[in-house]
Amino acid sequence: MSGLVFRESRPEGEPRGTMLCVHGYPESSWMWNHVLEAAAAAGWHAVAPDLPGYGDTPPDPPGTWERHVEALDRFVDDHDLAPVVLAVHDWGGLIGLRWACERGDGRVRGLVISNTGFFPDGKWHGMAQAMRTEGQGEQFVEGIDAGGFAGMMRGISPGMDDRAIAEYWKGFDGPERRRGHLEMYRSGDFEKLEGLSLAALGVPALLLWGGDDPFAPVAGAHRFAREIPGAELTVLDGVGHFVFDDAADEAAAAVASFLARL
Repeated sequence: MSGLVFRESRPEGEPRGTMLCVHGYPESSWMWNHVLEAAAAAGWHAVAPDLPGYGDTPPDPPGTWERHVEALDRFVDDHDLAPVVLAVHDWGGLIGLRWACERGDGRVRGLVISNTGFFPDGKWHGMAQAMRTEGQGEQFVEGIDAGGFAGMMRGISPGMDDRAIAEYWKGFDGPERRRGHLEMYRSGDFEKLEGLSLAALGVPALLLWGGDDPFAPVAGAHRFAREIPGAELTVLDGVGHFVFDDAADEAAAAVASFLARL
């Protein structure tokens, strides 16, 4: 078995399909709570795992990009989830979309892409560059405490409540989890995406973006829209990077509406 702890919601009757939700950094499956409920209300079985080292799933070192893709692949197989509508955010996009392109042949029937990147010529933002830099990354992951983490997250996500912050702080519980953060970022070389095509999947896609995202700017959403034929684009004005915390109801409604049209 994959060993990933997960949350799920099921409809009252026979599900119309399965949606797989992959969280970003430094979050966990908790970020998908509203989406899971909305998807179930729309008739879908919705599943959100905690990736290794985050939420309630223990680390499975090394915490590299490739290792997370492998963990997601095992999770889908172990729970017989495919075909899935794949919903991703932030690092969940790099992990989930890479899985879809490399291993998702016939196992993906739709995409929900939010505030992420998947471009071979991509550039990391300032915080990520620090995480990828020897010494700077160690200083951050080894030095941050619960109070500092809470202050940082509230500063960039006004809708993130105390429960969410406590859930996301689990990813910093111990040196092995913290080391995994660096292993993930330092394995995140965008040239690894060369030759991978989301358009080749040939499935419907919803691009759901916070218009004021400083980490994955909305220009990336427009690029996805150009590169994925027929993709729908929804931009939430005045919302930053953490759309599922800062505009939870609006984001969940947009996902449910997309599912209803599949």
